[in-house]
Amino acid sequence: MLARGKVVRKFGFALLAIFFYSQFAIAAATASKISAVELIDMAGKQRVLSQMIAKDYLYKGADVAVNKSSKQLAKTLKESLYIQQKLKESISDPRIVNLISFVEMNFQDISAKTKEKFNTDNAQYVLDLSESMLEGNEYIMTSLQKSSGAKTSKLIDMSARQAMLSQRIAKYYIAYQLGIKDDNTIKQMNKAVEAFSKAHKLLMSNKTNTPELNAKLKKIDRLWSVVYKFYLDIEMGGLPLIVYNTTDEITKNMNEITSLYVKLK
Repeated sequence: MLARGKVVRKFGFALLAIFFYSQFAIAAATASKISAVELIDMAGKQRVLSQMIAKDYLYKGADVAVNKSSKQLAKTLKESLYIQQKLKESISDPRIVNLISFVEMNFQDISAKTKEKFNTDNAQYVLDLSESMLEGNEYIMTSLQKSSGAKTSKLIDMSARQAMLSQRIAKYYIAYQLGIKDDNTIKQMNKAVEAFSKAHKLLMSNKTNTPELNAKLKKIDRLWSVVYKFYLDIEMGGLPLIVYNTTDEITKNMNEITSLYVKLK
């Protein structure tokens, strides 16, 4: 009888152990699962990185801010690859998965090309790939929004897009200085500056801004009111380092502002 009681107790402890282990495993799986909003944010981040990769490759090739652009290029490629893998692992929608695969091929091409010796042909190829990656990640982001039903604030989307636009501005500025002087380069620069200015005014006038948000937006406003003129003088050129540093500063601040809008939501 005593032996039987020991067996029952052992069996009971075993069941209890299995129960707690299964609960732990479920909790761990739940905790590791990436939410729809996080996936949308990651796809949005890829938009910024697509422009940064091209910008830093071109600046490095132009022999401007070489140390900073080289380090940032390596970091950006690594971050973009990490996000790419996370998106691929976390999304099951066949349409989105197919586009992720296409963007992945673009990433592999641009990553390989940035390691080659710099020349104008390679610069143009990297520019084209960055446009394809931007378009692809934009589509992935909007598709995720539709398929998941997740509602991200327009303020979050708008502020995140500002970070991308500032990098895009630097990309086209240095492209022109390197000799890629077609009409499209000037057109895309003007469109990026116009889009940034329009969105900046909307963010500045938003009534739900906290004092911290207003302070950060005013900081950007003071900088933007001066430097946007440099960006529009793309044909005159001569200020690549100023453009590099100011657009990076704007991107950094816009990323912080986006995080504050996420908290506000």
